Amino acid sequence: MNLENAKRILVIRFSSLGDILLTTLFLRVLKKKFPTAKIDFLVRTSFVDAVKFNPNIEQVFFWQMDVELDRTVEELKLNEYDFVVDLQNNFRSKKVVKKLSKKSYSFNKPNIKKFLLVNTKLNFLKNDKSIPERYVEVVPELKLDNKGLELFIPDEIKSELKSDEDIVGLSPGAFHYTKRWPIEYYAELGNKLTVEGFTIVIFGGKSDGEICNDLQNRVTGSLDLSNDNQLFNTAVDMKKCKLIVCNDSGLMHTATSVGVPVVSIFGSTVQEFGFAPFGVKNLIIENNSLNCRPCSHIGKSTCKKKHFKCMTELTPQLIFDEIKGFAKKL
Repeated sequence: MNLENAKRILVIRFSSLGDILLTTLFLRVLKKKFPTAKIDFLVRTSFVDAVKFNPNIEQVFFWQMDVELDRTVEELKLNEYDFVVDLQNNFRSKKVVKKLSKKSYSFNKPNIKKFLLVNTKLNFLKNDKSIPERYVEVVPELKLDNKGLELFIPDEIKSELKSDEDIVGLSPGAFHYTKRWPIEYYAELGNKLTVEGFTIVIFGGKSDGEICNDLQNRVTGSLDLSNDNQLFNTAVDMKKCKLIVCNDSGLMHTATSVGVPVVSIFGSTVQEFGFAPFGVKNLIIENNSLNCRPCSHIGKSTCKKKHFKCMTELTPQLIFDEIKGFAKKL
């Protein structure tokens, strides 16, 4: 089949929030390449909002349990796809591709390079492209544009934050402990920024509720906007911020998807894995003096060295000074 004549395409990326938002550049350039084709997207139910209103997508298919995925695959078979793009590339997505029996393209994960960097510190990822750029390379002849990531928010979702305030967002959460800058550090930073005249708002999802509430209690005059994974509400409030201070997390990519500058604090992970902020002004702060970094490409529940210096040596004063310099350039 001549790709130019493709009428229907399926893109697969099950999870997680950040990874799905990173596909939005790919979806945009795929639609430009095949403007008349219908592009469908297969995703886990938990993350459907990340692509729900994306105009480059014809239909979003979602599933939560494996039995639901099997039923969904039977439904997908009726669409007669010309080809399938597997950006997840795990055993479930491969199973879907096999059952559909269509021409397919798969994202080539640099697993060996990641293993070597984590376990031997040999860095063969140093010159690799970002994940959004590498997604674009999965399908032949796609071309990058000069735009960033995208998150499309329904018009009825409004922010109650005032546009005339200098607002800095703090997003202290991350799924894994070693990707979280200490909450007491966030508190000290928040109070320093408050003294400078900034209004502090706090962002987080369902799993971040406790630490966000704790942070609000520690930062004078701050506002806790964490919620039950209401992505659109979080995104529309983030758009009111001058910048977001965050960890290497899904909400970092949420901020970049709505065009907000970010200051990202990297602990056990490193930007060479390809998940650095994309398409917006950003500042990555990390401790490059340690020979134990990175200890994981996704994060860990504890610091195996017991010192957690990748985060604890990045003091609130250091971050504050970096933010002041960064903010002047915005």
